[in-house]
Amino acid sequence: MASLELEGFLPVEGVAPEASTSSSSSGDTIDTNTSADDNEWVYPHATDFKLTEAPIDEIRKLCVAVIGAGLTGITAGVLLPAKVPGIDLHIFEKNSDVGGTWLENRYPGVRCDIPAHVYQSTFSPNTQWSEEYAQGAEIFEYWKSVAKKHHVYSKVRFGTKVLGAYWQPDTAQWEIETKNVANGESSVQHFDFLLTAIGHFNEWKLPDYPGIDQFKGVLMHSSGWDPAFDQAGKRIATIGNGASGIQVTTEIRKVAAHVDHYARSKTWIAGAFQAGATDRKDSPIPISQEERESFEDPAVYLEYRKKKEGSFWRAFGAQLADSESSKSAREKFIELMRKRSVVDPTLIDKLIPDFPPHCRRLTPGPGYIEALTQPNLTFIQTPIKEFTEEGIITVDGVHRPVDAVVASTGANSDFAPPFPIVAGDIDLARDWKHDGAFGFPYTYLGLATPGLPNLAFLLGPNAAGPSGTVPHAVEVSITYVAKILRKMSTQGIRSMTPSKAAADDFVTYCDAFFPRTNLARNCSSWSNGNSPGARIHGHWPGSAAHVTIVRREPRWEDWEYEYVRSENRFSYFGNGWTKAEQDTERDMTSYLRLPTENDLRDLHERWWDL
Repeated sequence: MASLELEGFLPVEGVAPEASTSSSSSGDTIDTNTSADDNEWVYPHATDFKLTEAPIDEIRKLCVAVIGAGLTGITAGVLLPAKVPGIDLHIFEKNSDVGGTWLENRYPGVRCDIPAHVYQSTFSPNTQWSEEYAQGAEIFEYWKSVAKKHHVYSKVRFGTKVLGAYWQPDTAQWEIETKNVANGESSVQHFDFLLTAIGHFNEWKLPDYPGIDQFKGVLMHSSGWDPAFDQAGKRIATIGNGASGIQVTTEIRKVAAHVDHYARSKTWIAGAFQAGATDRKDSPIPISQEERESFEDPAVYLEYRKKKEGSFWRAFGAQLADSESSKSAREKFIELMRKRSVVDPTLIDKLIPDFPPHCRRLTPGPGYIEALTQPNLTFIQTPIKEFTEEGIITVDGVHRPVDAVVASTGANSDFAPPFPIVAGDIDLARDWKHDGAFGFPYTYLGLATPGLPNLAFLLGPNAAGPSGTVPHAVEVSITYVAKILRKMSTQGIRSMTPSKAAADDFVTYCDAFFPRTNLARNCSSWSNGNSPGARIHGHWPGSAAHVTIVRREPRWEDWEYEYVRSENRFSYFGNGWTKAEQDTERDMTSYLRLPTENDLRDLHERWWDL
């Protein structure tokens, strides 16, 4: 047989024959053929590399920061400690409790436009939702219960606002500056890895109309609702007809003396967010006590939930511009809206947009069209010119005095973080904006960005397909990140960054895919940063099932690595031992199970079972 010669490793002539060996009772290999000459014999393949005197399964503990304790941050607080051994997890939250948008949004009428049994985690279901479409308060309590059940509260620093995150290449850590919301004191901490879970509409602000600071009435954003405000008998202006604006306007009108509803944009009003789901109504849709009792049987509830949630996974076709469901959607929506506006048939022309349904997020808006036809509501599409001390003036010169103004506009919608995230010359808060260096949220698979090591985005750009469910998309993304963290902590990796070539290829794929969808039509939406014609970055380029497959197994070849010991990528091999084999209590044959318990698909693939 021809000898194998590897570059840099040449065969050595005249090497002494191997000594015979045997094993001691302890398992250590010992020499049984010792002679005087052996004491002078030197292994002829010298190297300056020194082994790390530690077993290979000695885990490098990572200090990880998560920014935000909403749905996504809570889920990270549950899954990461279970999936990443030895993780030191810290969650920063500016508010006084978990819940994110469901803590902040307490305006009248706030509820989810997704059925409650679909809008929950896969691992901690609530079988006792009181309504088909739960109100905000019930959703808030659910996510609090998940955080309590899985001990997330102990990992959260409440009342802590992140001011900025700065990569320190010398130490391979993120320096995070925070401020105590209560006393204003600032502090700095360092972390091995940073995860953003800040949500999309996390930085609401009042609109910047001239004179708004002169208004003497009650002024608030719907996301900053004052529960002490009594709407009864008041003349109130509402601004905006997104999901929040539609909900708050519909509800306030029921008790206010009069509502001036300012809504420049036209929008499609759907019966339900998802085909096959129960149409929303302008009143609660309670889940009967009999049905809730039946859910106490886990098998019954699982069947119910699978059927309910399954329809959301088959909704992708409606987003494809050439699909039959997409082509027929316009007529179906118009007919639905016409039935709801019989009191004022002219209302249809004021509402129907030029763009097709699904170009922007659907707004079911139960009771909204009916509210627009009521005598105590004025629907105003004329742009606002300015505020006065008493009210609002539109560009046609009409002045409408009001007691209060509720704005549902002004949240950041470009995915750029509300604080600096800086590495080298890159600052995502600046460079992801339309006028920034990238001009859009430039990422690899919506999860990370070249040039910013040890950083991942949860429910950020290109997060999920326009089908499936948000909680599932979040769980899949966190699982992907957990694999990154395990790789770093077990393989001696100091930092990981996606390559520019891989990110560029992803952007090119997106640019080729999105033109076949309604998202790429000429409309303003949060998926294009409210800029028609801008790159679509708010959705995944494919279905929810599609992105699940993509994120199931990381493409490690798309990443660039820096090692803790840069001289040898295998330094983490350590001293050749494992801790497990030296632990007399450890089961070294966990791979042996009853034949009925084996599943060949995951045989020898359980990372936690080594």
